[in-house]
Amino acid sequence: MRLLVVEDDRDINRQLADALVQAGYAVDRAYDGEEGLFLGETEPYDAIILDMGLPKLDGQSVLTKWRRAGRDMPVLILTARDRWSDKVQGFDAGADDYVTKPFHMEEVLARVRALLRRAAGHSSSEIVCGPVCLDTRASRVTVDGEFVKLTSHEYRLLAYLMHHTGRVVSRSELVEHLYDQDFDRDSNTIEVFIGRLRRKLGVDVIQTVRGLGYRLEPPAE
Repeated sequence: MRLLVVEDDRDINRQLADALVQAGYAVDRAYDGEEGLFLGETEPYDAIILDMGLPKLDGQSVLTKWRRAGRDMPVLILTARDRWSDKVQGFDAGADDYVTKPFHMEEVLARVRALLRRAAGHSSSEIVCGPVCLDTRASRVTVDGEFVKLTSHEYRLLAYLMHHTGRVVSRSELVEHLYDQDFDRDSNTIEVFIGRLRRKLGVDVIQTVRGLGYRLEPPAE
């Protein structure tokens, strides 16, 4: 999953990005409204964390422009504790959720997980496909109840497929959603990670759809 953090306070921006990367997400960062607006309009983010009090262009204006442009990714807004009006304006502009500053990082992570689950049509923190279970809260994967150790890239790839179970996902889509803006992207590495995942999971849940990409489905009976 690929996220964008738009926050002008560089310490808060860094803390958010570090926590999200540690939780298994690819993260891009912007420090003002104009930069955030451009990235949100041109990159396929799975969710965005947006501060309302940004320089150059405020968060409400950025969000309004995204929604008018048809950008429907989930957006979590950050507001000052005493600015209840920011919350109202944010929701009216198209926000999906909010967190007030100062915040606990665990709350931000939990709200991001919930936004991503709901956007993919999942209600539980555990996403199941046959014997494979992805615990989004613990970033943990099990097969028939047995823990499977994955690298960060393997986990990101499986998590994206699990969130989109039953849908064909192209290599280019995987590349766009698994790596941040500065990563040297090579779609050939996707095949390598798919092969590793198949070996580690030991069950036939990742199907290759020739010429189109990959689909995650429970193994045939």
